Amino acid sequence: MPIIPDTANHHIRPAHGLRARFWHSTAIPHLVSFANGLTRDRDAVITGLSLPYSSGRVEGAVNKIKMLKRQMFGRANTDLLRKRILLKP
Repeated sequence: MPIIPDTANHHIRPAHGLRARFWHSTAIPHLVSFANGLTRDRDAVITGLSLPYSSGRVEGAVNKIKMLKRQMFGRANTDLLRKRILLKP
């Protein structure tokens, strides 16, 4: 089981499920919205916290491509963008 940061450990535990019920009763609208999202996607959250897999490498590659795309906006065509994506380490 992956290590869960101490701040979230007593609120979200894969073995015990989500403990977000108390967030629903708070006066902070953003926290209520967050709790509703956790409750709605409960199975996905528990699976994401309990499996050893990560999408970090894919997210890093997507972030790199988006950064290059932003840097080249209005400067060159897609051929050069493709070369920069494939050649950049």
